[in-house]
Amino acid sequence: MSVRIKVICVIAVLGLSGCASSPSSITPPMSIPLQASTAQQVQLAQIEQMFARSDMSQEDVAQLHYERGLLYDSLGLGDLARMSLNHSLSLKPDQPNVFNILGVYLTQATHFDAAYEAFDSSLELNALHPYAQRNRGIALYYGGRFELSHQDLLQHYQQEPNDPYRSIWLYLVDLQQSPDQAKQALQARYLKSDQTQWGWNIARYYAGELAEAQLLMDIRQQSKDNVELAQRLTEAYFYIGKQKREQQNLAAAVHAYKLALSNNVYDFVEHRYALLELILIQQTVLNHQLSATPDA
Repeated sequence: MSVRIKVICVIAVLGLSGCASSPSSITPPMSIPLQASTAQQVQLAQIEQMFARSDMSQEDVAQLHYERGLLYDSLGLGDLARMSLNHSLSLKPDQPNVFNILGVYLTQATHFDAAYEAFDSSLELNALHPYAQRNRGIALYYGGRFELSHQDLLQHYQQEPNDPYRSIWLYLVDLQQSPDQAKQALQARYLKSDQTQWGWNIARYYAGELAEAQLLMDIRQQSKDNVELAQRLTEAYFYIGKQKREQQNLAAAVHAYKLALSNNVYDFVEHRYALLELILIQQTVLNHQLSATPDA
């Protein structure tokens, strides 16, 4: 496929129209998109009521802003979440959890230097924070600083080798430097693990041991309820999108990322970065347009 045709095809997908090179004409497995639960709505109402109390300390108010920010985040209300989290931080600056999640938002916005600083602050306050090092590694990956990303994600992997997603992100980073060695290392980590967590199926997919159709079929058949189905499809479609992107199949990647977003699992890393991936693909398309030679 020529660059010009590929660009037109990607634009068609981004515009929600059809494209001849879309991944499949068969309807892919989908969940019922998750909606705000009654418990979330009740909790949000309770937090708003507590703000009206006059006996709250500054630290208590900071905690309320933090909890409200997390709720907003889980509901996909990113701007409100950031406002509440920033307010919490202004009242109580020594919160590693707040720095961590703000760093994720900054990564999504491609403000990488600010994201690195946020994750650094989180780790300075809590060197054993369970997610800040991983999230900094992911930010470094999207910022194109692959060696530093590898260092963070390798350390994160070594803390829990049985967690498949630590191996998967390390693979995605190493793929940018040495594709053959990255696949071999992923297979070795899979064989060394206990192989009990569902996410290892994604590692098997990347290693070529599990077909995409089988991966999705297993999810549909083995998920215990719609919530688990939505979560697993969010993960699977994101990592399928990464594979398609690596293969330069932009239309299929866009299709997969949109399917990942469709489940509304807002607080999953895979949902967060599926949107960023779409933005990056759109930038690639625009760059191709600007560099394309006009027809004679």
